[in-house]
Amino acid sequence: MSAPAEQARKPVILTVDDDPAVSRAVARDLRRHYGERYRIVRAESGADAIDTLKELKLRGDAVAVFVADYRMPQMSGIEFLEKAMDFFPLARRVLLTAYADTHAAIDAINVVDLDHYLLKPWDPPEEKLYPVIDGLLEEWRSVGDRAMPYTKVIWHRYSDRSWEVRQFLARNEYSFRAVNSEEPKGQQLLEASRSR
Repeated sequence: MSAPAEQARKPVILTVDDDPAVSRAVARDLRRHYGERYRIVRAESGADAIDTLKELKLRGDAVAVFVADYRMPQMSGIEFLEKAMDFFPLARRVLLTAYADTHAAIDAINVVDLDHYLLKPWDPPEEKLYPVIDGLLEEWRSVGDRAMPYTKVIWHRYSDRSWEVRQFLARNEYSFRAVNSEEPKGQQLLEASRSR
């Protein structure tokens, strides 16, 4: 089997960070530890990462883990992960940030069912990065091709009731995806529910 064909069959770990130095560093650390079993793909913007996901999906590749920076221009890490779930809903999700922003973590947990929140820098990776990714890869492998059922919850950004419902579902470990009613996807779901 040729090297490119062998590479194409490996599941993907996708990293997204707008800072080129950080993007290279996380890809380097992941490649060093996981490069034999996984293909490490990096993007430097959410839009580039979405284009990459479209290509991976068309080729029938599998994505095991997303590692996305929280603060990026045009598309935040949470927004990227939300869109990425449409392509690869079983991929595990990690959010990187340089800030201890608990509000962002809670938001990410509720909106994209975040698996882990990791502070930069992750040095040494043997203690801070690899144990996290090892656990997520194990979870991803255990699920395989079985889709995990979940409910879509349409929420209103400034509604206390929406926030209460999302907190209740998360607290009780109910699998759900929060969809903002102001976005096109949320409007489509609302329209579909009204036509029933």
